[in-house]
Amino acid sequence: MQPHKRIAVSSWSVHRLLGTTHPHDLGTDAIGRREETFGPARIDLLDLPALVAQHSVGRLELCSFHLPSREPAYLAEMKAACASAGVILQTLLIEAGDLSDPATAERDRRWIGGWVDVAAGLGAENARIIAGKQKPTAEALALSAKNLRQLADDHAGSPVRLVTENWFALLPSPREVHQLLDAAEGRIGLNGDFGNWTGPGKYEALAAIFGRASICHAKASFAGGAMDAEDYGRCLEAAEGAGYSGPYTLIFDNDAPDEWAGIAIERDFISHRLTT
Repeated sequence: MQPHKRIAVSSWSVHRLLGTTHPHDLGTDAIGRREETFGPARIDLLDLPALVAQHSVGRLELCSFHLPSREPAYLAEMKAACASAGVILQTLLIEAGDLSDPATAERDRRWIGGWVDVAAGLGAENARIIAGKQKPTAEALALSAKNLRQLADDHAGSPVRLVTENWFALLPSPREVHQLLDAAEGRIGLNGDFGNWTGPGKYEALAAIFGRASICHAKASFAGGAMDAEDYGRCLEAAEGAGYSGPYTLIFDNDAPDEWAGIAIERDFISHRLTT
């Protein structure tokens, strides 16, 4: 993949501009009531593909709680907005559910499956699924793997690739990531995330999983509006050194600089590293 085509951005990176969310209730497939979680909306979600393109990014990820509707007409409108802007809808991020909790796993699997269908309606390449939030016992990992395999079976033939992420308590280290992916029998891909692990072993841990990743959340740390370039560079080196060749999805989650400025800093840093 050419370097300029390896940059994506998540709707989370402009969550303050979007302002509103539609919180999830896993007991229903209905879209949650609109809330001004981050203040009044200053941009509309349907305008985001064009804005992304204007900021020299060609790929987009959508958080499920940003969607105001699951109606086919709305999904078609969003799909058309991406096509008109020349932006690839890379991933629908399914932002709830716990496939590792025996009390809720069956319900949550059905709920997640409905969102995989939404991803297909949007024309998304991937659907990111939370593997689980329980402690990484053998039982919890096995239950998550079972439910991930069932989701893959339920959506066999779908153009949407199912992926999970090194996130939450179930996947605290490479060991659990590999164990889960092996148990999923190759039917579930990996979204590697720079920001989900911390500590002195962070870069070695990222290097240990990125050989299996097909997409990536490239989150940088900022302080006082300045990016921690050393950390971001080492994360990139860990991914590239492991043979990762997929897109980098820019994740910005800071008060300063403003959202588009922060996205531009991340974009330019990665683009420079990939071309030098």
